[in-house]
Amino acid sequence: MTTETPPTSPDTETTDPFVGEFGWALTVLLREWTARIEAAVGDLPYGPRGYSVLSMVVHEEPPNQATLAARLGVDRSAITHLIDEYVATGLVERHQDPADRRIRRIVPTERGRTVLAALDARTRTAEQDLLSTLPEPDRHHLRHLLTQLAKSLPHDPDRCGTAARSLQSPPTLRSTGDQVSGRISGP
Repeated sequence: MTTETPPTSPDTETTDPFVGEFGWALTVLLREWTARIEAAVGDLPYGPRGYSVLSMVVHEEPPNQATLAARLGVDRSAITHLIDEYVATGLVERHQDPADRRIRRIVPTERGRTVLAALDARTRTAEQDLLSTLPEPDRHHLRHLLTQLAKSLPHDPDRCGTAARSLQSPPTLRSTGDQVSGRISGP
């Protein structure tokens, strides 16, 4: 006679966690992180996407609009509107590229740098609050392990772009009979 072990729940601690616990934990954490980041940078026009753009403009070689759009996976016209608004609010400026007069580089203003520094501080606080139930050494270790794992996988080397895409709507699963998203399910 064989007995089956009943499935465990996320709050049941076992030595053999149920299948999917890792994905469940990542999903819960990503949703909570997303909500906290949206709250932290929500007063910036375009919220988290705008934060990614401003961060790229401040921390990297001055990009042009096409580069920003491509790296963030955003339509070029959407970037144009965002940059127009950031120019109007004094966060960035368009400068002619000395190497190619047809290209305009997006350059941060002093105000843009100051705003980003404040948003970075809020983002750090939101992340620290999210991890506050862990002892400090565990927080550091978790960040290290997650970064190490992320770096080990094939990925887009653009960290801002990767983060911006993760904040977009999650993909939906479409179920048809015994197939879910083109994969066979069931026994």
